[in-house]
Amino acid sequence: MRVTSQRPPYRAALLALVFFAPLFFAFLLYYGMSWRPVTHVNHGELIDPARPLPAISLVRVDGSGTGTLTDRWSILYFDASPCDPACRAALAATRSVRLALGREAGRVQRVFLYRGRCCDEDLKRQEPDLLVASAEDESGIPVLAALPRAGNAAPAPQIDLVDPHGNLLMRYAPDAPRLGILEDIRRLLRLSHIG
Repeated sequence: MRVTSQRPPYRAALLALVFFAPLFFAFLLYYGMSWRPVTHVNHGELIDPARPLPAISLVRVDGSGTGTLTDRWSILYFDASPCDPACRAALAATRSVRLALGREAGRVQRVFLYRGRCCDEDLKRQEPDLLVASAEDESGIPVLAALPRAGNAAPAPQIDLVDPHGNLLMRYAPDAPRLGILEDIRRLLRLSHIG
């Protein structure tokens, strides 16, 4: 006589419950209750979807070279010119963020998009690596139009982060904490192999 052991029928159901219960509850939370995690890791305002910026001609502030918004990450600062103390503080913040990147600083450039007249000798002396472009010339007007703004108001002074493909990704207030901007850029540079 052959003896066979029979497994209790509830074991298979219990095993299926252990496997499918977490999936069911996750599905229910996400889709049924529209629950989304509220925390985020970025410090700036994420531009979703990213906005492609038109091509623009950039020139070094001292006139010694040219550049574009592609091939490197760009910290773009927009403000009216002449550059007042708040403008100079924002440019100094972008400079210190770029320097704090250390060996990764070569992957990032700083751009000043200005309205009016640029740039006095003090600015040229203080910001030798700065690339500038007028928001009022043929190539600058479309870039200015693409910058985020509140309603129909003119764009306020802002710091924007542009990827090496020329897409606007993030926006910061001119007085945003430097550490927050630095953390965002470090995270992007670590995750990205472009630029």
